[in-house]
Formats: sequence, structure tokens, C-alpha cells
Amino acid sequence: MNKTELLPDRPGIPPMAKLPDPETIDPAALGRAYESGEIDLICVLGPTASGKTRYAVQLAKALRAEILSADSRQVYRGMDIGTGKDLKEYGDVPYHLIDIAPAGSKFNIYRYQAAFAAAWADIRRRGAVPILCGGSGLYIESVTRAYKFSCENGVGADSLPKNVFYIGTLVSREERVRRIDVRLEERLREGLVEEIRGLLESGIPADDLLYYGLEYKFVTQYVLGQISYEEMVISLGNAIHQFAKRQMTWFRGMERDGVRIHWVTP
Repeated sequence: MNKTELLPDRPGIPPMAKLPDPETIDPAALGRAYESGEIDLICVLGPTASGKTRYAVQLAKALRAEILSADSRQVYRGMDIGTGKDLKEYGDVPYHLIDIAPAGSKFNIYRYQAAFAAAWADIRRRGAVPILCGGSGLYIESVTRAYKFSCENGVGADSLPKNVFYIGTLVSREERVRRIDVRLEERLREGLVEEIRGLLESGIPADDLLYYGLEYKFVTQYVLGQISYEEMVISLGNAIHQFAKRQMTWFRGMERDGVRIHWVTP
């Protein structure tokens, strides 16, 4: 069985539902809407490899904004290549909610809500514009639609955003497939295996890394000798493609639930 047969989100498989039509966002108008109080948070969301981080950084530079990450794995220190932090993309744009928990720990949406609420309030207090950026739908909704969640740690819906402007980054199915494959190859060359081997050697139990899924699951299995390198690459590529499709399904579900997402092509 070849690689294409093992990857259901590949060319040769029936295409996804039609993508929404892209819009053009005027950063200046967005800035004025924030200054007037019409909106209190900009949220840039999208599936993996859709260009959301680059788009959010460009927007942040235009608006003197700061970025809050909405990625469930980028909160962990030492998990850099596998989570795609790509911190060099931020340049001089301040970012928050990255590297705030030790690798091996179990972060959750309630801790995320508390960390987000504090960072969001601080950004606003200093007169900057907050931009939430990420692909973790659960984390995004936990702070932009908090009424859907029971809040703990003293975080209530009155201390979270009420008027969010959502921007979604679009990429065609074929281009997304290509980008994911290229990015996986790049991360392997950059030392993904070595990163995860180092985490294991630092004393983090294998089960904790398996818990994080995707790169940390399959590369850990390879390092432990449970699967071959080829099996790792094929299975991991397959899992990332499926994950990206689930992300898009989540965001379209938000739209069906009444959320207005302004889709753009970065």
C-alpha cells in the first residue's frame, strides 16, 4: 500500500465541501472599530498550514497589536518544532500564551481561560490591540464564547471578550495538502525527532508525550522502536491531514451556530 492510499485527505479522494468566498479586510477600518468599542478582540483562526500566523502578524504590525496564541500545545515549553511555534515569524510583535507550562504537564481550557483573561486585560490596559490567533477551536471558543463553558478559577464571562471580530484564513484543499507535506519534511530536517528524543531523555514519560498526539505520538513511537521511520512519516502525515480537516469542520460548525467569520486568502 502506498502513501497516497494511506492518506484519505489526498488528491484522488472526493473533495471537501465548497469553501466560503474570500473577503478583503481593511486593517484601518478594523482599528477604528476597536477604538470605538465596536469590537474588543480580533480573532484570526484557520486550519493548520493555512497561513493564519503570518496573517495575524501582518495585521498586528498594521494595528500596533499584540498576539495571544490559541494553540493547545504551544503553551508547553521545549515543544517547539512539533507544535510549529515558528517564533521567528513574530519579529518584534509581542506574543502571549506560548511557553507558559512545562512539557509533560496537563494544561486545560480552564487554565487557558484564566491566562487569556489576564493577558487580554493587560494588553487593553496598555492601549494595544489584542489579536487571538490559533487553530484550537476549543480554546478559541472557551474565551470568545465562554457562555458555552463552565468557568473555573474565578474566570467569569464578564471578564472575557464580548464583541469578537473573527477572521478565517482560507487555503484550497490541494494547497493545504501540499503545505502540510512540505512542512512535515521541513520539521523532520529541523530536528523534530531529536527534539522528542531529548524530551524523553529529560525524564518526561513516554505516555505524557503520546497524550499530546500528532507529532509527539508518532515520533515517540518511532523513538521507542514501536514503528519504523517510514511508518512514522506516513501515519503522521495522515493524522495531520485528518486533523486539519477536523479543524475546518469545527470552524464551519461555529458558523452554523451563528458566528460570523470573515474568510480571507492570506
